[in-house]
Amino acid sequence: MLTDQQKDHFRSILQAQLDDFKKDLDQNDHFQLETEHPYNSVGELSSYDNHPGDTGTELFEQEKDIALNDHEEYELNKIKVALKAIDDGTYGKCKECGKDIPLERLEALPSALYCKEHSPDQTIPRHRPVEEDVLSPPWGKFVFDGSKDESVVFDAEDSWQSVAKWGTSESPSDFETPPDSYNEMYTESDDHDGYVEDFENFSGTDIAGKNVAIYPNEEYKEYEESLDDADTMTTFGDLPGNEKDPYVEDDDQRKHQK
Repeated sequence: MLTDQQKDHFRSILQAQLDDFKKDLDQNDHFQLETEHPYNSVGELSSYDNHPGDTGTELFEQEKDIALNDHEEYELNKIKVALKAIDDGTYGKCKECGKDIPLERLEALPSALYCKEHSPDQTIPRHRPVEEDVLSPPWGKFVFDGSKDESVVFDAEDSWQSVAKWGTSESPSDFETPPDSYNEMYTESDDHDGYVEDFENFSGTDIAGKNVAIYPNEEYKEYEESLDDADTMTTFGDLPGNEKDPYVEDDDQRKHQK
């Protein structure tokens, strides 16, 4: 059981620590986490077009500030709780087992409210900087060609491809098997952008889906050449000679077949 003199002694120590923590957090504005841009710590105004190594340095600096801020706020709260325990008359006893906390432990750690055996200070903060979100692609994950979940919608993979084609920090030397062109340096670089089939670039219909028209252009010429090289009528195989259009049937065609 602590005497009133001992309680006053620890109260003065805790109050001094409380004032110091508050002063530090006020002076550094919580390590600039609330007002300063993350890249200011390394003298950068933006992360645009930075090498991943530079971005990694900036991320480390922010992680360090978050860790320091978490530590100071955690200690600040412990001191406040310890001061309240003194006022309540429970200071000096373990909140878990109720036994007296050794005086030596209180001298080394005045904010301690548990004995050594029941100390809860075994946790690791889980708060992470928002920049780490890029480690996991948005919308859950990228969906690459060949997977069972392949989708034709404009997803995260397509978003990355549309941006990566304008250049990344990588070079051919970064690859185990160097690509032939810088245009092939991102995942699924041969994927279509904004369309599914090649013929969408040169074909069209009216608003009702009829009156199919072909518009000869460079894509049309390339498509024709690729079919000629493969000696086939379409990319999905030859059509029977008696089939005019096996995929679109109007009402007259259906009646005639019946």
